Amino acid sequence: MDAMDGTAPVTTAVRWPGRAAGLALACHPGPVVAVTALACALAAGVGLSPGRFALVGAAVLAGQLSVGWCNDAYDAGRDARAGRRGKPVADGAVPVRVVWGAAAVAGLLCVPLSLACGLLAGTVHLAAVAAAWLYNLRLKATALSWLPYAVGFAALPSLVALAAPGAPWPRWWTVAAGALLGVAAHLGDTLPDIEADRAAGIRGLPHRLGATGTRLLLPVPLLGATAVLVLGPPGPVGAGALAVLGLAGAVALVGPVLGRWWRKAALAGAVAVAAADLALLLVSGAALT
Repeated sequence: MDAMDGTAPVTTAVRWPGRAAGLALACHPGPVVAVTALACALAAGVGLSPGRFALVGAAVLAGQLSVGWCNDAYDAGRDARAGRRGKPVADGAVPVRVVWGAAAVAGLLCVPLSLACGLLAGTVHLAAVAAAWLYNLRLKATALSWLPYAVGFAALPSLVALAAPGAPWPRWWTVAAGALLGVAAHLGDTLPDIEADRAAGIRGLPHRLGATGTRLLLPVPLLGATAVLVLGPPGPVGAGALAVLGLAGAVALVGPVLGRWWRKAALAGAVAVAAADLALLLVSGAALT
């Protein structure tokens, strides 16, 4: 394998089924599928036409692929030096130049796909993808590591709303809830790997807070997002919405506590609350715009 970031070639420690499989796994398929599915669910919820629905899904998919491949390619040298295994590029399953090439191609495809959703919608989405690349290349190791997540998640309801006929502005509570869920996603995703990331020289916000501080902070944006979705829309608050708010509060608090025994508990709790919040958005349907 080629040297990465000036380091010596890495000896493969994990057996991968092949270069194509390694490239597919290097895109971070879990987040790619989750974010694309979220965008598609929102697009279906507001009743976009089949053509617009497909464009939104394709644009988000291309953007997420570019971000995932950029992340693994840029971190390959650091992962190898830190001895972090289970990553295709760092393990030598696929050359770093191939992953950079895939990231570039996906990023280039994202531009026309995004703009085809509408000028405003495309601009918002491309700004979110640019913020995610900035996270990979710079902000991941700073106290502003949360910001690209907030921008990216806030952009999803904005993209869907602006892609609708007439390009209506999204409701403020959908954007605010998306930003808060983005912060929660960052905290929950980083929490299990804080110590390993610190050893690799990463000093984002969760790493500065430490595992305990991150665990205590995580429920705040989760509860905030749900509260905004429940209380933000005009009109009386229904019993169902209040029940979701109570359930989200319980899950948000229990997840970080269980994290002492199950590394992914906090992230699982964050996903559960995000699913409940998505359900609130879909029930409201056109309220997105």
